[in-house]
Amino acid sequence: MTLQQLYYLVTVAECGNITEAAEKLYISQPSLSTAIHNLEKEMGVTAFARSNKGVVVTREGEELLSYARMLLEQADNMKEHFGSGDRRAPKFSVSCQHYSFAVNAFVDLIKQFDADRYSFIIRETQTGEIIEDVANGKSEIGVLYLSEHNEEVILKLVKNNDLIFEELFVASPHVFICKNHPLADKELITVDDLQTYPYLVYEQGTNNSFYFSEEFMSMLDFPKNIQVRDRATLFNLVIGLNGFTVSSGVIDSKLNGSNIIAKPLDVDKTMRIGFVKKKNTVFTRYGSFYLKALKKHLSID
Repeated sequence: MTLQQLYYLVTVAECGNITEAAEKLYISQPSLSTAIHNLEKEMGVTAFARSNKGVVVTREGEELLSYARMLLEQADNMKEHFGSGDRRAPKFSVSCQHYSFAVNAFVDLIKQFDADRYSFIIRETQTGEIIEDVANGKSEIGVLYLSEHNEEVILKLVKNNDLIFEELFVASPHVFICKNHPLADKELITVDDLQTYPYLVYEQGTNNSFYFSEEFMSMLDFPKNIQVRDRATLFNLVIGLNGFTVSSGVIDSKLNGSNIIAKPLDVDKTMRIGFVKKKNTVFTRYGSFYLKALKKHLSID
């Protein structure tokens, strides 16, 4: 196995076509096919399912790709640290639930590693996709929460994908409402207080069960429910409909606007906010910095 073979593997997966990948790599198609075949034989896997239309990454190929991307990243870091060649353009990807502190940490990352060229990705997405992204190597880190109502299911999924969860912060659930909401003057809001208002939740696609819900309480707890896909829409509905959502209580007025406030919810429960990563992974310097930035915005020493 060589780093060149791993680079070929990643390039073919990105192109989805041997011919296109060969042109991009400036090598002949037979040479590329032979290199991929030799790597597959050495690793004992079939990385791609081939057809007249191109190639599709297999399930075991996704696992091989995740390790290939990690090894290539580590090789780049080593060359940059010890070598005298050109600096590598920074690359980093994180998948997360809809948290302002995750975005703030991402902003810090870009400011820290600003360069003439870089490729950074932040995906505010569904809970199941966060786990898939990290398992498949699309993201180095996934940010989500656990509680007593979802922990068993989520941790089983994390384990089955050869990942681990590490806790960063334990939060008390808060209600996010607009500053002009009828409940805005209450110091502590109860579940009964919320019964007549629309409950705004993030849609979870095919995994749309309360185990994957980004919000602390199941949709079944309230008679009025609205599902959305993005944070801007959710907060617009919080303001326009006197709706509410339930989250960690960590809020940023610069990102979410001064119209949104957080009020403690009267429940004897907690949210364990943390991140998932591949087992035994060595974080890139971008991943390490991002985690430090997360802790800063969560006020963790």
